[in-house]
Amino acid sequence: MDKLRICGNGPLNGEIRVSGAKNAALPILCTSLLTADTMRFTNVPMLRDISTTQKLLQGMGVRVMTDNVHEMEITADHLDSLVAPYDLVKTMRASILVLGPTLARFGEATVSLPGGCAIGSRPVDQHIKGLVAMGAEVVIEHGYVKAKAKRLRGAHIVMDVVTVGGTENLLMAAALADGTTILENAAREPEVTDLANCLVAMGARISGIGTNRLVIEGVDKLHGCEYSIMPDRIEAGTFLVAAAMTQGHLILRNAAPRSMEAVLDKLVEAGAVVEAGDDWISLDMKRRPKAISFRTLPYPAFPTDMQAQLMTLNCIAEGAGVVTETIFENRFMHVPELNRMGARIEVEGNTAMVHGVEKLSGATVMATDLRASASLVLAGLVAQGETIVDRIYHLDRGYEYIEKKLGAVGAHIERIS
Repeated sequence: MDKLRICGNGPLNGEIRVSGAKNAALPILCTSLLTADTMRFTNVPMLRDISTTQKLLQGMGVRVMTDNVHEMEITADHLDSLVAPYDLVKTMRASILVLGPTLARFGEATVSLPGGCAIGSRPVDQHIKGLVAMGAEVVIEHGYVKAKAKRLRGAHIVMDVVTVGGTENLLMAAALADGTTILENAAREPEVTDLANCLVAMGARISGIGTNRLVIEGVDKLHGCEYSIMPDRIEAGTFLVAAAMTQGHLILRNAAPRSMEAVLDKLVEAGAVVEAGDDWISLDMKRRPKAISFRTLPYPAFPTDMQAQLMTLNCIAEGAGVVTETIFENRFMHVPELNRMGARIEVEGNTAMVHGVEKLSGATVMATDLRASASLVLAGLVAQGETIVDRIYHLDRGYEYIEKKLGAVGAHIERIS
């Protein structure tokens, strides 16, 4: 099993190109199930979750071509199977996103209940509630969601909670439904907007994009198109935190600064000088960071996927910061590992009090989920001595060649087996 060996090596300096967004690519690849035409996607990140999605689609009979790096051509002119099996879905909960488009186009779908990171309960009840409102017959048996509908029909759906996956699944299903669907309390995340824009490029009729009220006028047929995946705001944020923690200077290319304003604001509050254009961000940090307090909430507030990284910045900051996690109930699993490296973090319920220390100490630590993995890498960049991050298959789910990107800007980091 691969590990990362990291030795603190001072400031990071240079340029990094941000990869395509994992959380946008996964639902967008599933749009290929909505049309018999070929879909061509560019700026696709090369990640374990993308490979899992490719295997899942191919297992259903979809043809996937990956002749060029970061590009995919996908054709779903017919399917051999309408089942997404447990063996694939258990490793990536985003697999549930094949449910809506498969049901909408083929009239039935069977999808295993999902797995993924162990960061807390993420039920699919809102997905099912919406599909039932659109006329589907849905049963859950033997660990599978089984749905049927001759043709979905438009409906007015008010989601009980803000759910990114639920919004995406229902958005894709509604694109081919008979009539108009209104999604209230819809997720506003940039990745949802990216999915909606891709559907529009395929011929879907969607208004309210970027708001919490999406109106979809169903069409009889969607066509193929070429679409470029948006840049990954979480990868970008992780690299900016790395530069801030090491008191370095970093320029990010192929970035989307307007999608990550809450994170940039917190980095400025920590003492960084941040500048941005349409597709680039620069960060310059000339001092020890100042501790910051924040609360995770749905977009456009501070994202839960950046909580572990900013908490790690607080570990070596001046002062103390309070971190409150409101999205997932089990997303502080990185705390014991950071404390083993000399951090001073106290957790009570969904709140962590982080007292900054001057130095962390290298240690062997174990990753428990995707973003926790990133936080341990960040800690290793500023720790004295050697840090070994174990179980980095979590990291490979969401970061493309992270050791190469960080190594190119001065980090002492290598992958070992």
